[in-house]
Amino acid sequence: MTALALPFTLRPSKGRGASTGSARTVLQSGGFLLLLAVCLSGAWAQSSVTYPNKPVKLIVPFAPGGFTDVVARILGQKLSASLGQQFVIENKAGAGSTIGTDFVAKSAPDGYTLVMVSSTHVISPWIYKSMPYDPLKSFAAITKLVDSPYVLLVHPRLPVNNVKEFIALAKAAPDAVHYASSGNGSAQHLMGGLFVAMTGAPLKHVPYRGSGGAITDLVGGVVQSSFAGVPNALSQVPAGRLKALAVTTAKRATQLPDVPTMQEAGVAGYDASVWLALLAPAGTPRDVVLKLNSEIARLMAQPDTAKALADAGVEVAPSTPEAMADYMAQELVRWGKVVKDAGVKLE
Repeated sequence: MTALALPFTLRPSKGRGASTGSARTVLQSGGFLLLLAVCLSGAWAQSSVTYPNKPVKLIVPFAPGGFTDVVARILGQKLSASLGQQFVIENKAGAGSTIGTDFVAKSAPDGYTLVMVSSTHVISPWIYKSMPYDPLKSFAAITKLVDSPYVLLVHPRLPVNNVKEFIALAKAAPDAVHYASSGNGSAQHLMGGLFVAMTGAPLKHVPYRGSGGAITDLVGGVVQSSFAGVPNALSQVPAGRLKALAVTTAKRATQLPDVPTMQEAGVAGYDASVWLALLAPAGTPRDVVLKLNSEIARLMAQPDTAKALADAGVEVAPSTPEAMADYMAQELVRWGKVVKDAGVKLE
């Protein structure tokens, strides 16, 4: 750190006028401390000016090819171009997204290791007996990113064309109809658990290490159904490789206007969506958080970014750091009730 050039010199007083000199010294000392505080705060503020000055790790706690991974790669590419440093995507999948998320929770709080979490972030604490981090206190919220429904997809050979027929088939052959998810404790797992609880359809859960493997086996006919992200539906349904029976939200998906909502399909009260957010380790400098927040909001407002995300099946939904922190706290309570009511447990 460069030496401070002081605009005055501190000298002890002698003889008469000592009290005046002491008072002057105190005032000058106070001025020195004030100047020092200003200089130090200025130096601290430089972190946002120089950030980032090296590559940034963006951890995706899911396998490649899934819903979160697609959005992370779009955002990472945009941030790399706009901020002049590479935002490197690293997939650290496993244990309902807790492995990758824990890695970030324990990383240095300097803004160079971030994590893109989904709704799973507030679901896992209700499913796992112990957690290596606190879903709220261990992180600094940067922004909410996107919202999206999930889609109930079935293999085309399954002799059903709507949700009512799907439920009837499952009830007629208990445990014969399986649904694939991206893993135990994942949002896909919970969407299916909620469906089972609300309809009584005895679906058998088959967890995978990521939604990519789940969708591959669904297309191959290894499993019969899945509650998957809109991007998976957009890549498979138009070609006839899968059939979309319903979306999980109360509102139809813009990208799938002909697919009914679960409520329209006969499951009254079913309404669930998945969201993505960007988090940093707790203690990350506030100015770095705000710089990332404002830059992401600017990028998401650009037509090409909005189109890329829409093509990926998600709706842009940026927020302030405070709003995202409050939202996560609310979602933690909400999904806790869903887990309890649906009786979702790890197999």
